[in-house]
Amino acid sequence: MNLRKAGLIAIAVLALVAGHFFQVRLNSDRDRLGLTRSTVLSNAPPVLAFTTVALGGFRGIIANALWIRSSELQDEGKHFEAVQLADWITKLQPHFSAVWVHLAWNLSYNISVKFPDPEDRWLWVQRGVELLRDEGLKYNPHAIDIHAELARHFHHKMGANLDDAHLTYKAHWAEEMQTAIGSGHPDYEALLNPKTPEDKARAENLVNKYKLEPALMKVVDDTYGPLEWRLPETHAIYWATRGLREGRGAGDVRMLRRNIFQPMMMAFHRGRFITNNFTQRIQFGPNLDMVNNTSRAYLDQANAEQEEGMRESFQKAHRNFLKDAVYFLYTYNRLPEARRWFEFCKQTYGTNSNINPDWTLEDYAISRIEEDAGETSRDRIKAIVEGSIESAYGNLVAGDSDQAQGLMLFAEKVHSNFQLRTTHKSAVARLPLGPFPEIKREVLLRLFDPATGANPNFLARLRTELSLPGDFGVLPAATNAPPPAVPAPARKP
Repeated sequence: MNLRKAGLIAIAVLALVAGHFFQVRLNSDRDRLGLTRSTVLSNAPPVLAFTTVALGGFRGIIANALWIRSSELQDEGKHFEAVQLADWITKLQPHFSAVWVHLAWNLSYNISVKFPDPEDRWLWVQRGVELLRDEGLKYNPHAIDIHAELARHFHHKMGANLDDAHLTYKAHWAEEMQTAIGSGHPDYEALLNPKTPEDKARAENLVNKYKLEPALMKVVDDTYGPLEWRLPETHAIYWATRGLREGRGAGDVRMLRRNIFQPMMMAFHRGRFITNNFTQRIQFGPNLDMVNNTSRAYLDQANAEQEEGMRESFQKAHRNFLKDAVYFLYTYNRLPEARRWFEFCKQTYGTNSNINPDWTLEDYAISRIEEDAGETSRDRIKAIVEGSIESAYGNLVAGDSDQAQGLMLFAEKVHSNFQLRTTHKSAVARLPLGPFPEIKREVLLRLFDPATGANPNFLARLRTELSLPGDFGVLPAATNAPPPAVPAPARKP
């Protein structure tokens, strides 16, 4: 009997010793995989810190109590106190994705606007992004709502112009991406197969600091590009795509889908990054090369939607995008493309396109010009003005000076009306249109930019018609003076 007891005791001791070693290995694996839920609270009151340790598995009860109190503070407008409680909740229950979303939203949307200085606001918005990207996804790598909220931060908070400090957000993000990537268009060969120490350091920095996987970046660019990676909307598309690929479990996948085609529409409207060397101000213009991929993004996400009503909503958004694309292409004198998409829209949506079946492309464009005479959207007006100026230069080179003068006068009138209508509105302060001579200079510099691939004969004729110096458009361009006006048509005898 004594031998039997001794044997059982020996087995128990061996089991405890073995359990100890297995527990060490198990704890190590839990930490490595981000499964540890017993994160130590920092800066917490002693009573709370002691209670969480003492209750052990009942930490969820404390988290629920803190969550209720945080919601009360939120309703009372005590955002700073609510942030501290939410921070403790994330440490008590790091795998509760909703609290990460709530905390980031509170930082970026509620607390940031408490500060009048745009630089101070940027610090809070930046912290909201980092919280989701660096901490929330560490514990919840497959959370659909965290991916969607991260995409929304880039698309809505930083990319849109609803915050008076949005230009500061864009400028800081563009500077970071310029340093991290080298330009708005990554060298994917160097990132995917780095050979130099500089390339290796750049690839590691993208992965470790910004959590950007070069392979997925290339997939996103190949699928939806050409994208400008210095702009926030590109990163919204990246995180939404990553969420659709890696997201599992509960969550509204439709938010991820919207954060693909809505930022793409934004990139179409103003996805061309312009650095004004005279004002040192970031400016944006339409990226008309994105029409095909943006249209496909709408259709892909609509076809992936299972709910009939939501599919129709996505299709309606696609239809409206196509009508904008036709109009923008027409105003930029890209008539073959405008005509092709005009026919595509009518064939795809028929009577639901709300386009008169008897209208020609020209009839539709005229109706839109009349409609936009009272438009107050800065992006749409910028596209109309730039497109009309570019078309005026095209007509001038073609020998139709009357049409050229008319288009230039129209562009100037639209610009003037917009400035008058929005003089006392905050939208102008958020994203000013800029003086008309400056816009003309931008259009000319873009036409003479070798990257645009404009016909040399066209440029030579335009240089002659406008009496431009021979080095115009060659950096540093002799562009300190505004470009000459389109000459008025000769008076007929």
